[in-house]
Amino acid sequence: MNSWKPLTQHLIIFTRYPEPGKTKTRLIPVLGDVGAANLQKQMTEQTILQVKELQKITSVSFEVRFTGGNLEKMQNWLGNDLGYQFQGEGDLGARMERSLVNAFNQKAEQVIIIGTDCPDLNSQILTTAFEQLKNFNLVLGPALDGGYYLIGLQQPIGELFMNIPWGTAQVFAKTVEVAQKLNLSIGYLPPLADIDRPEDLCKRTLFPSR
Repeated sequence: MNSWKPLTQHLIIFTRYPEPGKTKTRLIPVLGDVGAANLQKQMTEQTILQVKELQKITSVSFEVRFTGGNLEKMQNWLGNDLGYQFQGEGDLGARMERSLVNAFNQKAEQVIIIGTDCPDLNSQILTTAFEQLKNFNLVLGPALDGGYYLIGLQQPIGELFMNIPWGTAQVFAKTVEVAQKLNLSIGYLPPLADIDRPEDLCKRTLFPSR
């Protein structure tokens, strides 16, 4: 969509254009259409801020993979200097695998995918993730709801994204199970909280510091 050339270390951010009524729908009953969209907007901007902090201390490229909106809307929101790609069709697993294959085909050697639902994800954790990828086939950041907020690989492994019950509390456990069957070495990051449901909002301050 717009050209970028990944470095050896490459990071992919999965997000959604913050259109009211179509974003963070499980939070709409509490925050309203606009409030839920604004939260999505804030969390995406916070994630990109942390990735840019990471770039100050290590050589890493990144791209934004998005759903909703279009390229013009994404550029108006986040700027013209970022690499953007549509996530494309299929379930979450198919979209993640596609983005990984694309990055590795363009000569990246360590690729990490993150979402934008985890305000506690910071540049230090991302640094640790890339460090772990030097020693492990797979790096996972477990989310407290049973999913994961980060996955990193040294090469694309399609089995990790097939037959996973996306959106359930079994995502992390099932992914680990598949990885163990494949005899992959796994590095683990600290568990963090996602902000997906109304009860998640009650547990913490979203942006304690910037």
